[in-house]
Parts: sequence; C-alpha cells; structure tokens
Amino acid sequence: MANKTLFASPSAPALPRADSVNRAGGTAYDHDAEARLAQIAATGSLADNFYTGASAQLGDVLDAARACTPHFVAQAAIHARRSGAMKDMPALLAAWLTVAGPELAVPVFERVIDNGRMLRSYVQILRSGQVGRKSLGTRPKRLVKEWLEHASMRDLMQTATGRDPSLADIVRMVHPAPQTAERRAFYGWLLGKPYDVAALPAEIAAFEAWKRDREGDLPPVPFEWLTTFPLSPSQWAELGSRMGWQALRMNLNTLARHGAFTVAGCTERVAERLGDVTVMEKVRVMPYQLMIALSRAGDAVPLKVQAALETALEASLARIPALPGRIVVCPDVSGSMHWPVTGHRKGASSSVRCVDVAALVSAAMLRTNRQTRVLPFENDVVDVELDPNARIAVNTAALAAVCGGGTNVSAPLRRLNDEAARVDLVVIVSDNQSWVDPARYGATATMAEWSGLKARNPGAKLVCIDIQPYGTTQARNGPEVMNVGGFTDAVFDAMARFVSGETRDWVEIVKEVEV
Repeated sequence: MANKTLFASPSAPALPRADSVNRAGGTAYDHDAEARLAQIAATGSLADNFYTGASAQLGDVLDAARACTPHFVAQAAIHARRSGAMKDMPALLAAWLTVAGPELAVPVFERVIDNGRMLRSYVQILRSGQVGRKSLGTRPKRLVKEWLEHASMRDLMQTATGRDPSLADIVRMVHPAPQTAERRAFYGWLLGKPYDVAALPAEIAAFEAWKRDREGDLPPVPFEWLTTFPLSPSQWAELGSRMGWQALRMNLNTLARHGAFTVAGCTERVAERLGDVTVMEKVRVMPYQLMIALSRAGDAVPLKVQAALETALEASLARIPALPGRIVVCPDVSGSMHWPVTGHRKGASSSVRCVDVAALVSAAMLRTNRQTRVLPFENDVVDVELDPNARIAVNTAALAAVCGGGTNVSAPLRRLNDEAARVDLVVIVSDNQSWVDPARYGATATMAEWSGLKARNPGAKLVCIDIQPYGTTQARNGPEVMNVGGFTDAVFDAMARFVSGETRDWVEIVKEVEV
C-alpha cells in the first residue's frame, strides 16, 4: 500500500501547492505578472527595503512590465499615480512605455506627469538608460516641451526648486518656445542669460528686489527660494501662512526652530489650516502622511498645532467605507515591519514604519466597525487591548509599540480556528514574508488554516494587504481571497468592492482604468 499520510482520501478540496520561496526563505505563492506589477507599482519606492535593495526592486518592476502587455503597464501607471498617489513608480512606467509602447506614452504622460516633481523624475529616469534609452528622444522631448509651454508661471517657479535635473537643465534639453515676452524673460533669468528686465514676471522681479533689500515684504515666490536667506521669526510666520498644506505639515519643526510660533496669531493660523477639511480633500491627504507629521512634531511645536494634526487624522478617515459583519484585522508586528514603509534612501527615508501603517489600518477599521477584532501577530498572536472609542492615534501607537520577532502569517488564522470563531472577513496587513509557519506539504500554512476557517464559515472572505513590493503572497487569489498592495485610501475602496462582490480581485480594478 502507498503511504496513507501522503495519499489519504481528501476530506476537502485540494489546496494550491506553493510554487515559490519568499525573501525570508518561507514557502509562498508567486503573483502572476499582472498582479506582481500592480503590487510593485502600488508599494515600490525604488529604495532599499528590509529584504531587498533598490536595484533589485528596479529589476523586479522592469521584469514584471516586460511580462505584461503595454496596455496593462499603462493602466498600472495611471492607477498607481491617480489612486495610489505614488511618485517614482508611475514615472518609471511612463518612461518605460516610451520604448515598449510608444503609442501609449502620450496618454500616460498626460495622466501621470502632473507636476514639476514628476516631470523631473521622468526626465531623470529617461536619461539614466534604465528603460533602454539615454536621451529623451523625439516623442518624450515633445511631451516635456509641451508640458513646459502649457505650465503656469506658478508651476514653472515651483518646478525650479528641484535639482538633478533642475528646471534649467530641462529647458536646455528641450528648448521650449516662449510665446510671450514674460516667458522669454523668465527663461533668460533661469539660464543666466540676458533678459528684458521690464518683461520679467512680477513675482521674480519682486524676488530680485527683495534680495537687494530684505527689509521689505516677502515676495510671492516658492518658500524654498526664501529659506536660504536669514529670516526673522515674523517672516517665518508669514511663510507658514503661505506654504501649501503638504509643505506646512512637513515643516512644523522648521517653523518652531526659527521662532515662528512666538509670533502672535501664528499658532492659531497654522492649526486652522491643518484642520481645513476642504483643503485636505483637494490635496488628497493620506492618513499615513498625517501620522508622519504627528510622529515628527517636536516639543517646540505648540500643542494646539499637534491637536489640529490629530483632528485632521480623524477627519482623513471619514471617507473609509464601513464594512459589515464580523471583521478580524491582523496587523503584522514582526521585526521586518520596523522598516520605513517607503524604504530606506539616504536623506529621503520616511519616519513611518510598515508596522505604523498596519496599525493605522487596524485602528481605522476599528473606528468604522466597533465590533472589529484586532489580532496582531509575529511568531504568534500578540494580545493587545484596544479601545474602540479611543482616538486613532492612541490605538495606532499601542499597536506600533509591539514590534519584534519572526513572521508567522498563519498565526491569527490558527487562533481563530482553535476558537472555532465565527468570521465574515479577515484582513491581514503584512509584508507577507512569512517563515516561522510550520513546514507543510503542498500549500502554505496560511492557506491550510484559511481552508479550515472557510469550512466553518462558508461565506467568509480574506483580504491580504501587502505593503512591501516583494512579489509573493501567503494566500493565492481566488473567489474568496484578494491580495491588494499599497497603503492609501485606494486599498479601503478595493476591499469594499471585493467584499460587496463588485470585483473579484485587485487586478480587475486596475484593468478598469481608462488609458
């Protein structure tokens, strides 16, 4: 007789055999090409992560793009930018399409390259040679030239704040044709060439005058142009009123360091701007961005301003759809989750860790469904008491404080099975690099535990939110399993659509994007 342990009659449908090994050495499932690209586009920042470096990530996304149709690459780029608010990945995919799908390069450029920072990234990537060209070429050059010619003077001035390449570098590359004397004078000033002083834009004329006599009013130019000069506390307070919302939340410590909050009325004005819901909606503020600001705010930042940030964090979650039923959220609090969520890059690393995002998702879902159960895990489930009525920042901090140990994605599912729990939805938030799970034949331990839970809860669904671009998962997609990548509002929307039965998986959502 054959080995009955290996060849026993099945009591349940056969589980899919694991076909990969993840970066931590554990068994896993590979995403197919489209799912891999969608995940990397939504989570990759081309920086070093806990298990892999920036160069490997670049190779992964280019390999995934080559394995997909150019049309899907275009959809992924637009989705990552428009819904996921990503920067480097959409710029990279837009640049890649200039070689792999030239007919799609124009519509993707128009949807993705929507500000000066994105323009500079796009040009930088094209010139690097990584997508198959070392110069802009005819079509990209025309696209960049048209962007410059249609940009407002304010947009051009804002673009002029960056380097490598600078706006001056880009102008020298594409030679935009100035349609007005003002544009001609601006380009002359930018490039250090002779220009008609009388035709110079009023903002820059005021800036040049202020540089000669800095006692007057601050000129209406990007605040970055002014901060290289010594400014008084009252001038810093004025800058606090001028900065865009995103710049303001990132420069609170700078304002405090230069005495801006000692100026009468500055604290109140800054707090009011940070809590302006209308502005927050316009600039697409993400909850994790507010969490960054809260985590970075030093003791010199007034409590009223910090309270405004916390209130803004609460308000930013108002658009999160409430999911019905018995929900269990499982945030990964293992050691690898202490890594910056956008990866490590010298001088550009986020202070928000992967565990902070997992904690934020958990606290947010607890807010929209007070019956939500939270099961943090590392080697095993970690018992943490959360108050459904507490502010988001309080519950987030409580979860984020638990961080260490190995990764065992199956642990919370095993706990639910041991309890014979009744469940409608399980949400796992992790980097998916599970390796502590007991070794099994065929399927991952996560898939085996999920099969047991499903047998007891036939209508249950599983959502795996992946916040790192490693390309594998512990639970293969299926009618009741969805893998979604990212850490923005788009993730909550994707979950709601999946739970309601509107879509089957995340790739379907990406494929709905019009190019």
